[in-house]
Formats: sequence, C-alpha cells, structure tokens
Amino acid sequence: MSKITKAFENKKAFIPFITCGDPDLETSKEIIKSLAANGADLIELGIPFSDPTAEGPVIMAANIRALKNKVTTDHVFDMVQEVSTQVDVPLVFMTYANVVYSYGIERFFGKCQETGICGIILPDVPFEEKAEFEDVAAKYGVEFISMIAPTSEDRIDMISADAHGFIYIVSSLGVTGTRSELNGNIKSLVDRVRKNTDIPTAVGFGISTPEQAAEMANISDGAICGSAIVRVIEEYGKDAPKHVGEFVKTMKEAYYVS
Repeated sequence: MSKITKAFENKKAFIPFITCGDPDLETSKEIIKSLAANGADLIELGIPFSDPTAEGPVIMAANIRALKNKVTTDHVFDMVQEVSTQVDVPLVFMTYANVVYSYGIERFFGKCQETGICGIILPDVPFEEKAEFEDVAAKYGVEFISMIAPTSEDRIDMISADAHGFIYIVSSLGVTGTRSELNGNIKSLVDRVRKNTDIPTAVGFGISTPEQAAEMANISDGAICGSAIVRVIEEYGKDAPKHVGEFVKTMKEAYYVS
C-alpha cells in the first residue's frame, strides 16, 4: 500500500492545500507542521506559478505574493526536504505542467523522490497527455493523482480505472474558491468512480466550512480545502500557523459530529 493510499486507511481523510512561500517559506514550513499536528492526513503544496489556471482569486493572490518574494521551485524543494523529516503525513505537489517542464521532467521527479514528495496533481494535464509525466513520476516513486470533474462524462470510467494514489473529485465547474453550495451530483460521480476502482476519492474545489467538509467526506473518502485556508494565511501572515491549525482542527472534528 502506498503512503498516499495509507492516508485514507480506516478513516476519512482531510486534505489541506497551501501555496508555498506565502507569506514566506519559513512560515510555510511552520504551517505544514501545524496542519499535520491538527488533523491533516495528507497535505497539498502549491509551487508558485504566474499562471495557475485552475485557481480562483484567493490562491492566485497567494501565488503573486510568493512570486514577489522571489520564491523558486528550488526554494520550495529545499523547504520540503527539511519539513518532510518533521511530519508523518504524505506531501504532494499541486502544480502545473509548465513548472515541471521548465525544471526538467526527469530532474523534477528526481528531486521529488529526494525531498519526500510522494504524489503530484497537474490540473492542466488531460488524461490523454499524462503519460509523459506519469511514466517518469512512477520511475521515482511519485504517484500521479488524477482529477475527475462533472464534465468528464464518458471519460470517467477510463480515468478512474487507471488512477493511482487517490482520485481528486472536482466538486464544481470553474476555478478554486469558496462556495455557498456544492454540486448536488457529486455522490453519483463518486459512485460511478467506485464501480471502476478501489482507489480512494476526495472532493475538492469550494469546500470552506466544517459542514461542507463533513458532507463531502461522508459522500467520498475525504475532503480537500484550499482557498479557505489560504484566506486565513492571508489574514494572519507570519502568525498564520496557529490560526490555520485551529481552522483545520475544526474542519476535521466536523467529520465525527453526527
């Protein structure tokens, strides 16, 4: 069993997302430790990028702040190498094809293995083009995590049957960001995926309250939360680790409230 799959074993997983280098890399490191200490089962790490096409305004702003700090992919790898020895939860990158291309695909995944990254999500890489990345990732023990959206339709069976780690279920159309209501068809989407694979599923895009997290975890195997956490980081800056930890603890505790 992979480290990612193990994160879902006998429990519902809570998966937070942060943008590395927002407000700075030292604070990001402390935030990661706070996330792990307060109930995160797996952590998604964004590498700052100038054109994060899947992101809404909150995470876009976080990318801009990190880039203004001149945070590079190498800086992120250095930070991850240090923090990965201090937390027990799996760390995965959520980034974009151009970030991996510009770094060099082979070099990028070699560094992932070296620094303790065990998975990657590339939202701008369609299923038909993933082999270019997935084959090299697998060579270095990095699992390529597939995304399935309400628009995947006829491709859902194909994508889910060939998935690894966990499947990222996109709750709604558009970019990331908090939403007052989530797509009502998520359960049918998850049910269809489960007909093709035993790989865990987790729902993301728009989850911002404990109630939404609990609802999505009940439907699937876990919930993913990004923009709401990034907003806390934006508000508190260098003091964010404590506040992010409190927020995540509230989200995770909601799983167990009947």
